[in-house]
Amino acid sequence: MAQETFARKFMRATGKLRVIFGPAHSSSLDHEMTEENRRLLAQRQAETQQWETIRRPDGSTYVVPLNPEDKSLR
Repeated sequence: MAQETFARKFMRATGKLRVIFGPAHSSSLDHEMTEENRRLLAQRQAETQQWETIRRPDGSTYVVPLNPEDKSLR
C-alpha cells in the first residue's frame, strides 16, 4: 500500500472524536445582522466601556472598573 497522507492519518486519528463531538459548525460571515444581534452588540460594547485595562511591568494585563462605586456588573 502507498504511503498514507497526513490528512488521512489525521482524519483516522480524530474520527472517534468527530463521532462524539460532531463536525465543526461554520456559518457565513457576510450575512446581515439581525436587530436582536445589533441590540446585543450595543449592550456588550457599553459593558466593556465600564472597565479599564491595566498593564503590569511584566506585560500581563488585568481589568478594573472605571468607577469603583458602580456595582452594576458585580
